Amino acid sequence: MTVSDEFIDYVIDQLATWADVSVRRMFGGAGLYCDGAMFGLIADDIAYLKVDDSNREDFVKAGSSPFNPFPEKAKTTVMPYYEVPADILENRDQLAAWAERSLTIARKKRKKK
Repeated sequence: MTVSDEFIDYVIDQLATWADVSVRRMFGGAGLYCDGAMFGLIADDIAYLKVDDSNREDFVKAGSSPFNPFPEKAKTTVMPYYEVPADILENRDQLAAWAERSLTIARKKRKKK
């Protein structure tokens, strides 16, 4: 799993009008944070946003697939992040709306801990 600086810069730029987003590199990828909550991640130059039952269907309808950190293994490990569709990633307003919902999910998860 790798991620290029150029792709990280692109995603941050696309989110710049929405919120102050920071990036933390981890395990060959990068986490997307806002106000200390991880709402997305980048792996292999693909952006993913956090999902739960409130927004998963939108990702599925858009043809997105879940993040699988170990695709080469027979056992699938699915995490609560889905790929951001290209048309959403390219549209700052739509990306902001999707990211806002993912941030709300991340904040709820943090409060439970």
